[in-house]
Amino acid sequence: MPQTLTIPTFTLENGTTLREVPVTYQAWGTLNAAGTNAVVVCHALTGDTDVADWWGALLGADCALDPTEDFVVCLNVPGSPYGSISPTTTNPVTGMRYGADFPAFTVRDTVRLHRCALTQLGVRRVRCAVGGSMGGMQVLEWAFETTDDGAPFVQALAPIAVGGRHTAWQIGWSEAQRQAIYADAKWQGGAYAPDDPPREGLAAARMMAMVSYRSQPSFDARFGRDVMTDQDDTPYAAESYLRYQGDKLTGRFDAHCYVALTKQMDTHDVARGRGAYEAVLRSIEQPALVVGIDSDVLYPLSEQRELAVHLPRATLEVLEVPHGHDAFLIERAALNRRIATWRRTALSVPA
Repeated sequence: MPQTLTIPTFTLENGTTLREVPVTYQAWGTLNAAGTNAVVVCHALTGDTDVADWWGALLGADCALDPTEDFVVCLNVPGSPYGSISPTTTNPVTGMRYGADFPAFTVRDTVRLHRCALTQLGVRRVRCAVGGSMGGMQVLEWAFETTDDGAPFVQALAPIAVGGRHTAWQIGWSEAQRQAIYADAKWQGGAYAPDDPPREGLAAARMMAMVSYRSQPSFDARFGRDVMTDQDDTPYAAESYLRYQGDKLTGRFDAHCYVALTKQMDTHDVARGRGAYEAVLRSIEQPALVVGIDSDVLYPLSEQRELAVHLPRATLEVLEVPHGHDAFLIERAALNRRIATWRRTALSVPA
């Protein structure tokens, strides 16, 4: 079950200082006495901390995430509506929801906040950080966290279906989705009533996202030109699928959270403030398993190849499947094999 801890104070990159900051997490396994056997799993945009639900094939004895050896922990991203500080949580200063006043987090802020949470949990070192998409952005930022003596805090990295920075292509997709939310009359500049949110705008944003998460061959094979004759307006199957996905998200997610998280993703750039992009990648000394998907149109394989070229100790694995970006959530057994093999053969796992 999710648990929540509180960080007394936390200052964002933009200088905003927050108080009583909640961070929700779930963990499997036991942290060893030295605090050195943690494995951090970083969730994607609309994901939550329940790794057993969305990545269950990777979690278990002899799996990529092994609770008999690892203290597996997944921390909820700030901005998400699943427990950590977000537009839906209460600002302790005002006693009201943050709402439109929610401050802008960067991916770097997220990792720094999660570092505070891990410290509170007693974690002194992380064996590996692993995550896909937005989670992969966090994985790459974890590369720059250090211990008091300057050693890497995270010993190994597994970024999946992501590049080293958000490109204009990805920023464009994010902005188009945000504009769909803004166009909903109920958005009201983000100051909407919690019981009357801009559901239609959020649903439209999700439908756009779902197109980018798949591929043309995937859509064609799954839907073709089939028509849903059991529905009143007989939509094409592809239309019906997108409508369903949009409606489904509005039942579990918040529009302002979606805006905040997509803006956070747009800040992703490991080189920001650190130097030239390629040189910054070359400075990452940890072993890395870079996983790409050959049909990914949102974070194309060229971006993972770029990471593998410049990260000095990288191994590149490619999932050759038609599902597009979402393959990292679909091809779980294949992903488990690749990560587990890499951890056994390429990494030394201290006791």
